[in-house]
Formats: sequence, structure tokens, C-alpha cells
Amino acid sequence: MAYQNIAATLSPQDIQEIKAALQTVQKKMPFLITLSTEERRKLVKMGDKSLAFVNNSITAAQSNREILPATFDVEELVQDYQLAAALTELLTSMQQLTEQVDDTLMAVGSEAMTSSLTVYDYVKTASKKTPGLKTVAEQLGERFKAIGKGKSAKTSVAS
Repeated sequence: MAYQNIAATLSPQDIQEIKAALQTVQKKMPFLITLSTEERRKLVKMGDKSLAFVNNSITAAQSNREILPATFDVEELVQDYQLAAALTELLTSMQQLTEQVDDTLMAVGSEAMTSSLTVYDYVKTASKKTPGLKTVAEQLGERFKAIGKGKSAKTSVAS
């Protein structure tokens, strides 16, 4: 669907219900962890191609248990694989939702900034002749003070 002006709202109740739904998702996965950068770097990575490799290794392990050490837990390998496959599916859905939220936030933020820049331009112009608007223009202008010379307000919308 092509992007068009976004005219939507989220009520406080909607926000609370969405947060509650996200908490429910987290509660359904109490095993989730947070890795440090160093831990992430050290781990052996499993991508899409590796899922097939792991699946094939499960078949080999189940068919040839006698070649594996007695301490090797084939059932845990199966469980890890099944969880990895399920989490991969869930992550894909969550990434799609995150991308949509991010894109929508970017678009609606752009709409708000574009309209605000228009207001700022009118306030600056009107402040020259309308008493009381000079302070408002200065307040709005604070947003652009750190941008530096040579850049216009409209080219620095993302700042």
C-alpha cells in the first residue's frame, strides 16, 4: 500500500492493551535472555542454511546413537532445534511488525515536523509585526541553534 497521510490515534486504553499484549508475549517466553556484545561475538551462529544442517545432524544422531558419547543428549539437541525453529518463525513476524511501526513512526514524525516547520516559518514572519510572537519564535528557534551555520532548518529535519 502506498504511503498516504496518516490520520490515526491511539487512545490511552489502546496503548495499555498493546503493552499488556507485549507483556503476555514476554511471559510466554520466560527463558529469553540478554547477551552481552562479547557473548554474542563468541557464540557459533546459526542462520537459515544452518537450520537444515542441524536438522540433518539430528537425523544422523538419532540413527547412530552408538557413535556418540553416552553423555551426548540427543533429545536436548532436538529440543534446541525445535525452539530455534519456533523462535525463527516468531522473530520474522516480530521483525515485520517492528518494521511497520518504525516506518509509520518515521512517516508520522515527518508529517509532524513538516507541519511544525511551516508553523515556525509563519511565526517568524508574523513576529516582526505581531506583538508577543517574538518570544514564541525564539522558543521555536531553539531547535535549530546547534545545527550550525550554512544549513537551513528544512535540511536538518532529522536532527
